[in-house]
Amino acid sequence: MSRTVAILLLILTVPGSIMADNAVVRMGECEILIDDFADGIDPRWRSKSFKGTTKYTWTREGDRAFIRANSSGTASGLYYKIEYDAQQYPYITWQWKVDNIIAGGDATSKSGDDYGARVYVVFPAFFFWNTRAINYIWANKLPKEEMIPNSYAANSIMVSVESGRAETGKWITETRNIYEDYRRIFDSDPP
Repeated sequence: MSRTVAILLLILTVPGSIMADNAVVRMGECEILIDDFADGIDPRWRSKSFKGTTKYTWTREGDRAFIRANSSGTASGLYYKIEYDAQQYPYITWQWKVDNIIAGGDATSKSGDDYGARVYVVFPAFFFWNTRAINYIWANKLPKEEMIPNSYAANSIMVSVESGRAETGKWITETRNIYEDYRRIFDSDPP
C-alpha cells in the first residue's frame, strides 16, 4: 500500500473575495472529511504568505459555513497536511465561489500567474526537487481541463477546472480523481 502525504493549499488571491466550503477526500462511499468549516477554521489549517496577507474570515450564510478571503494586492494561502493512500482514496471534492477574476491573468506567463482561486495538491518527496504538485485553478482565459506547466515550478502542473466569468458568484462543486490526474500528468503513480 502506498502512502501519500498530500498538502492541500488553498491559494486565494483575487481582489474582492473568494469562498471555500467543504474539503473531502473519498473512495466510493468512504470519506475522509478534511474540513466542513462548521465550527470555524480548524487550527490544522496553517497560513502561508507569498506577498502580503490575505484576510481570512469564517462566515455562515444559512446552512453553509465557509472561509471568505479578502485580498487586495496580496497572495497567500491556507494549507492542510494530510497523510493517506491516494490510490485507495483518489477523489478530492471541494466547493468554491469567486466574486471576480483577475482580468490580466494569463496562465501561460509568469507575469500573468494570478487567479481568483486555486487548490494545490502537493506530493512531497524525500528530495525537495522531486516534490510534485497539481494546481487546480479557476483560470481567467485558459480553457477548462487544459493542463500546462506552472511558470515558476517545473514539477507543478496547472489544471484549469473553471475558467472565465461565466460561473463567478455561484457555488461550484469540484471533484477530481487526484490519482488518475497524477498518473496522466506525471506518467507514474503518486509517491
